[in-house]
Amino acid sequence: MKLLRTIALDPSDTFVFDVAAEPGEWAVSGAFRFWDCDGAKLQGKARAAFRGGFLGVQSWGWSTLAQIVPATADDYHGLVDLLSRQLVDRFGAPDMAAAKTAAEEEVAFAQSLCSHPISSLIAVHRTSSDGEVRESFRRLQLREGQGHGKAFSFIEMEDDVEPDGDLRLADLGREPTVR
Repeated sequence: MKLLRTIALDPSDTFVFDVAAEPGEWAVSGAFRFWDCDGAKLQGKARAAFRGGFLGVQSWGWSTLAQIVPATADDYHGLVDLLSRQLVDRFGAPDMAAAKTAAEEEVAFAQSLCSHPISSLIAVHRTSSDGEVRESFRRLQLREGQGHGKAFSFIEMEDDVEPDGDLRLADLGREPTVR
């Protein structure tokens, strides 16, 4: 059995979303969080979560990526139970029975995204059209022999260096060339 867990390759989720999921949480698509919203009218961090976030079930926060991981039957049942409680406590489900049915459907959908090998990273893209939310998912594949790394790296710039008008972000971190 395979399920999804949140993963953070860098701290960007803490800037992108109002609440970032903790790395390693069980994850589901989370599109249900937007059932009463017009995705086209969302702005800022809510729009970012709508367009490209997986829901971390424990924190109720968002993650840009989810990773396919091995899971046991106990993991599955624990995830369904946790999501059921969250649906009652945070989302106003009428009772645990209704919440459990919804949680089982959401977890089954997450499982359907796990057809790729263990450790694959999955990204989501959501759009809203005519009141309907559409999701597309893609697998991010690493080059052979490459491990998960940082999505971004930061370099320290000296205070007295003034960038010229030809500054290109792609060139930051490279040795300067003589013109």
